[in-house]
Amino acid sequence: MSAPERAYKASAIVLRARNLGEADRIYTLFTDVRGKVDAVAKGVRRAKSQVAGRLEFLSEAALTLHRGRNLDVITSAELIATEWTSLVRPAAFAAGSVVAELLDSFCEPDLAMPEAYALLQGVVRGLARAADPAALVPRFELRLLDVLGLAPASGACVRCGGPFAGGEAWADVEAGGLSCAACRPHHTDVFALSAEDVGNFRALGAPRATATRSALHPRPAATRAIDAFVTYHLGKRPKSTLLLGELGRAASSQ
Repeated sequence: MSAPERAYKASAIVLRARNLGEADRIYTLFTDVRGKVDAVAKGVRRAKSQVAGRLEFLSEAALTLHRGRNLDVITSAELIATEWTSLVRPAAFAAGSVVAELLDSFCEPDLAMPEAYALLQGVVRGLARAADPAALVPRFELRLLDVLGLAPASGACVRCGGPFAGGEAWADVEAGGLSCAACRPHHTDVFALSAEDVGNFRALGAPRATATRSALHPRPAATRAIDAFVTYHLGKRPKSTLLLGELGRAASSQ
C-alpha cells in the first residue's frame, strides 16, 4: 500500500487562531475534505505576508497544505469568501464565536463531515446579514446536533412514545428528547415547553427544505431547552455563550 500524498488541497473555514513563536500562527480549520484540521502558517505575522488577510475568522479559503508529523503546514491560500467586515460587529462576532466553538468542541480531528461544512457555510452568511445574529444560533445548534446524530426527539414523548397532552412537553436531556407530562423528570421544570414552544422547537430543528420563517425567531423557552441539550452532550457550557448572553442583556436594557 502506497503512502498518502503529503500535499493536498482543501477548502477551509477558519475557526480560531493562536500565535506560535515570533512569526507563525496555528489555525484550527474546518475543511471540506478532512473535517477539523490544525495547521501552521509560517511567517504569517510578518508585515509582508500575503496569507494573513486570507485567514481571518470564519473566512473561507482554498488552501494547499502539506501533511506534517504533528501539524499540517499551509503553503498557499486563496480567498473564496469572507464576511469579516460584517462579522466584526459585536453581536455577529459573539454569535460566530459560539458557532466556531461548537464545531471545534464537537468534531473530531481528521473526520470529513460535508454536511457540517455546508451548515457552517450557511450560518456564516446568515450571521453577516442578520439584524439579530444571536437568533440564528439555536437553529444552528439543533442542526449541528442532527448532523452529529444527537438531535433531540420532538415528535412524541421520548420515553413512552405517546403524544404531548395539550401540546405541552418538557426537555428531557438525559433521555435525549422531549417528554410528556406523565414521563417528565421532575427536576427539569425550568425546561417546560408550552404548545407554542414545542412548535418553535420543531421548526428550529427542521431541515432547510421544510424550515419556515418562524425558525429564525426562537422563543426563550425553546432556546433554553436547546442550550440544555448542547451543554449535556458537550459536557460543559460553551464559553462563548457568556459573551452572547451579556450582549443580549445589554441590548434588552437599552
